[in-house]
Amino acid sequence: MDNLVFATNNAHKIKEISEIIGEKFNILGLKDLNCFDDIPETGNTLEENALQKSRYIFNKFGVNCFADDTGLEIEALDGRPGVFSARYAGEGKDFDDNMNMALGELLGIENRKAKFRTVISLIIDRKEYFFEGCINGIITKEKRGKNGFGYDPIFKPDGYNLTFAEMDSAEKNRISHRGLAMNKLIEFLKNYTH
Repeated sequence: MDNLVFATNNAHKIKEISEIIGEKFNILGLKDLNCFDDIPETGNTLEENALQKSRYIFNKFGVNCFADDTGLEIEALDGRPGVFSARYAGEGKDFDDNMNMALGELLGIENRKAKFRTVISLIIDRKEYFFEGCINGIITKEKRGKNGFGYDPIFKPDGYNLTFAEMDSAEKNRISHRGLAMNKLIEFLKNYTH
């Protein structure tokens, strides 16, 4: 089984991806490389950030790797938090603060349409590829559910009565933005020949 490094220290993400990819690849995280660097994410788009992270790891360690960047894009907030989703409420704040900020900005606003978008940048055998997944939904008025992470408790995908945080991981992985992007990556890797 080939190793493939996921350029993240987020244990939730590594677990989610390992569940999706299964037996095809052995997914390693940054700590498996003893990499504790603060990898820059200074891009203005999800694509730029994902590519910046994968190039950083590839250039430093010379390993096949992929990185993702995910943004929650809320229509009434002109697409915010978008590329700034992880640090929306400011440096040193957590996702609870981020959710509270988004909910506060949406107070009294009827249009609660939003979409989650994930972009994956893969570098394999010195070639670069992009994969994208997107899911539409709405922002709930309050947090619901204990599963998942990030903005999951306030995002209800179209066609469902549950937020991501109320779904079990298998159901969420099947329909989520990250799951959709991952499935494109997996299909590519399944058919990939050196």
